[in-house]
Amino acid sequence: MDTQTLRLFVLACETLNISAAGRTLGMAPAVASTRIAKLERLVGADLLHRSTRKVSLSLEGQDFLPYAREMIAQEEAALAALGKGRTKVSGTLRFAAPSTFAQLYISPLLPKFMDKYPDLRLDLHLSDAQFDLIEGSFDLALRNSVLADSSLTARKLADDTRILCAAPAYLERHGIPKDPGDLAKHRLIAFKDAEPRTLVSSGGEQAQFNPKTAAHYLILNDGLTQKLTTLDGAGISINSLWAVHEEIAGGTLTRVLPDYELENKPALWLIYPKSNVVSVKVRVFMDFLIEHLGRANLS
Repeated sequence: MDTQTLRLFVLACETLNISAAGRTLGMAPAVASTRIAKLERLVGADLLHRSTRKVSLSLEGQDFLPYAREMIAQEEAALAALGKGRTKVSGTLRFAAPSTFAQLYISPLLPKFMDKYPDLRLDLHLSDAQFDLIEGSFDLALRNSVLADSSLTARKLADDTRILCAAPAYLERHGIPKDPGDLAKHRLIAFKDAEPRTLVSSGGEQAQFNPKTAAHYLILNDGLTQKLTTLDGAGISINSLWAVHEEIAGGTLTRVLPDYELENKPALWLIYPKSNVVSVKVRVFMDFLIEHLGRANLS
């Protein structure tokens, strides 16, 4: 199977434009269309739906796409092993990350990465919502939860320390909790869901942060909104230290129950589809993020 045609197919899936994909690879539109048609005859399925106005990916095309990417990655790895790999990293990297973290830490690094790899296009999807990595055709994602899907692989980027905090004005009105039992008397803010979180003191004592036991609780699904709501005095919340350390240092947020931390040690993970070979574009971006953020003190 011709890997150049596979590159054309993958690029056409990313751009939804066969002619544009062909031009990127130095092919005339007619040649690109012919190559896609030949590939479809080879696999015995229509991979792309064409109309006079648009191109879309068929169900068979969605199933075939990860295999096409795998075959391209295998070729690149084989050539690299022989010292004959392509000298430049190119193509499109589809990367998903929580919006708040990306705005604070990844966005400032993008100019440097783009200067280093000028032929690699970045397609960033920034959202705190969870989604299916494979169905969304993402090459790489940043998540702050434990990996459960066996079809995915993960590399740790950095620790993700979580703390309880509140605005000083809120604590002046409602009092400062002296122990975890006092939390039930307060307004609690939860992110995404209201599941209880186990807290452990420096002495090993365990307690729970459970919004459902509070007189009032608020559930949000966006990290930045949770932070801003906490700053506005709506209640006590759990936030990543990397998101609020400046506010803690500046006094606009106060750490609550500072002797307690979450029982499990949260971390930031780079997640990608399981494969025998990691594609060059995914590897260079992961290495770049780990180099600049993995050793950094995010707090």
